[in-house]
Amino acid sequence: MALGAGVGVRAGTGTDTERGAATVARGGGRRLRRGRVPLSHAPGEPRRIAYLYLLPAFLVYAAFLLYPLVRAVQISFYDWDGLTLASWVGFQNYADVLADEGLRAAFGHALVLIGFFAVLPTVVGLVLASILNRARVRGLPFFRTVVFLPQVIAMVVVAVAWRRIFAPDGGLNSLLDAVGLGSLGRAWLGDYGTALPAIGFVGTWFETGLVTILLLAGMGRINPELYEAARLDGAGPVREFLAVTLPSVRGEISVALTLTVIAALRTFDLVYVTTRGGPGTTTSVPSYEVYNRAFQLGQVGSAAAIGVCLTVLIFAISFVITRIGDRGDS
Repeated sequence: MALGAGVGVRAGTGTDTERGAATVARGGGRRLRRGRVPLSHAPGEPRRIAYLYLLPAFLVYAAFLLYPLVRAVQISFYDWDGLTLASWVGFQNYADVLADEGLRAAFGHALVLIGFFAVLPTVVGLVLASILNRARVRGLPFFRTVVFLPQVIAMVVVAVAWRRIFAPDGGLNSLLDAVGLGSLGRAWLGDYGTALPAIGFVGTWFETGLVTILLLAGMGRINPELYEAARLDGAGPVREFLAVTLPSVRGEISVALTLTVIAALRTFDLVYVTTRGGPGTTTSVPSYEVYNRAFQLGQVGSAAAIGVCLTVLIFAISFVITRIGDRGDS
């Protein structure tokens, strides 16, 4: 009896234990399905520790980017010259951005520069990268260095050099005289019809190296078997480029367009050094208008509104490019 009772107790205890384990397992399964992993089983440090690691970088980011951005938005609602007391004007500064013909023209000039800073460098970069990648020329690192060289030069130095080239007695007009085309010479940065394209050409020259290097890196990771399969199907160089190369570097094209579009919309030093927005306002761009209104005209509130509008425009265009690139990759 005692032995049977003991066995019965042990059996009952074992059954209860199994039931408890099953209950815990079911509960744990529900927790796992809900994504609630116990802290003791989570890999690595607790999440709170991870936030502490990120805190210094976030504080720097907030101090030098988020706070100035919030402060600029606040100032944009005031009429302020930077010295005296400010007066509240609400959305009037933003209404002026839309109503002012000069400001609308400045944003239009920035959109024109996107063609020179982003579209043309991307097209030229695709051609150069395809040639360098396909030809497998000797000294490819040297060519990469030469193409990328403008990126290591400060834009102020680039602007001073090209201002001298575009001068009436500069290198471009001298070259035209030497080849018998002196009648085409002019003050390129002082002519209403050529000032903005001249600045855009400098942007094309400057950004092409960056785009080419990005695309070369993307083309370097393409599987050579894809090209061999295309050749077996009778594809020529153009067909290979359209069917293999272009789809494979779609992500790099998206990155290049994002970087160059941002550079086009926020360009200031090139305009400031070469033309100061002239002749007239034919080369004025939003970033230059921010400087001009804040430090020359004393219209800090209006300058802040222009800066906020420019930030929104940059974010919107970058978001669209990134979304299109991600959709293409998928």
